Amino acid sequence: MVVYICHLRASNITKAERLNLARELLRQKELSQAASELAQKCFISHRQAYRYLERAQQMTKPVPVGDLKIAFTVKISRALVGRLREYATVTGLTLSEIVSRAVLMFIKRGPKSG
Repeated sequence: MVVYICHLRASNITKAERLNLARELLRQKELSQAASELAQKCFISHRQAYRYLERAQQMTKPVPVGDLKIAFTVKISRALVGRLREYATVTGLTLSEIVSRAVLMFIKRGPKSG
């Protein structure tokens, strides 16, 4: 069961989850019933629920839900942090994006044999 969290401003992940739920509810229920259930499950107003349902009516397929990012602490040398920051400045990428891309490339290569 997915738990829907009430935020002052919904994250993109929360919005995608709500849109997908709205789409599913529309396939099963009348609009007013769908709005009530969406509002209750997502802890949002009926007005907000109707907005999600309006958008969901135009959807032909579910919205992909992104992967939630979490903080992950590692220790690396001060010099490497400096090089990362320089690279971030030059490329316009965030430190998180640079490290994520580098780790993915490393994992895709697979373990070294021998």
